[in-house]
Amino acid sequence: MNKFKHFVGIDISKEYFDAVLFFSPFGSAIHQQFVNDLKGVKSFQKWLKSEKVSLEETLICMEHTGMYGKILSKVLIASNFNLWIEMSFRILRSIGVQRGKNDKIDAERIARYAEKNQEKALLYKAPKKSLEKIRALLALREKMVVFKASLLRNVKEMKIFDLEISKTNNSYQKATVKALDADIKKIEKQLEVYISEDSNLEKIYTQITSVPGVGNITALLLICFTNEFTLFNTPRELACYCGVVPFEYTSGKSVRAKPKVHFMANKKLKKQLHMCALSSITHHSEMRAYFNRKVQEGKNKMLVLNNVRNKIVHRICACVRQNRLYEVKNVA
Repeated sequence: MNKFKHFVGIDISKEYFDAVLFFSPFGSAIHQQFVNDLKGVKSFQKWLKSEKVSLEETLICMEHTGMYGKILSKVLIASNFNLWIEMSFRILRSIGVQRGKNDKIDAERIARYAEKNQEKALLYKAPKKSLEKIRALLALREKMVVFKASLLRNVKEMKIFDLEISKTNNSYQKATVKALDADIKKIEKQLEVYISEDSNLEKIYTQITSVPGVGNITALLLICFTNEFTLFNTPRELACYCGVVPFEYTSGKSVRAKPKVHFMANKKLKKQLHMCALSSITHHSEMRAYFNRKVQEGKNKMLVLNNVRNKIVHRICACVRQNRLYEVKNVA
């Protein structure tokens, strides 16, 4: 038996959000638009109350919109609403062929999606404040690292074609690069402070970094994207999310492609795991022996490297699930 009788789809933009209330199974859809601020969210709650919507029997569904949905989700969770924050691509794929769109129609489609897939709904659990702080600092650090790399790359490329201009440019950006290095170090120190202030976070962080090849930034990204390893039930689910699980591609007798990873993945985590795999086969004797053995057997190097990435994810999950550190096995 379905738990929910009322479904609300919300389409969010920077300044406004459109809400469509849908009464299951044969009720009509009611639309209302609100300003995307605290006052607007309060008006949204009053509107639901005026429509005699039951808190326990209502499922509110919205797309991942980053900071645009922050105020709304925070207030709804504090008010004990059943909130489902779904991946927009999943909603888009589920509604089939559509012609035309506007905010009202999008909100109604989200409400219909929630009604149709209510048994699969994953109610949103807000991350701890410490995780939000860590995630914000990681994003800032990444911007600084990318900007620094861009500056250095430009000078390096110019050096090939015009040494004089390259030297001039480098003299002007030296102070900027130095300042970026200093700020990146400050951010990394502050990240360590946030970790030490939360005992559970520190425990998980220590368990993850005990796996050979896994560094500090990778550990923090995994903790943030998995909400302290509460969003995925199995290691394979997490590995699939990271884009390191190969899938079969066959159809009838004619299509027999090799298994390959899917493009839909968290590219940031996939990149980090790739660097972890390279570090692991370079510095860890057990993984290096595995890599060399598979390559000697005729396996493609990138295929074996992806297997290493997969192994790292499974080892991390095992350590967190079993509440232990990884036991390193050295191979002669």
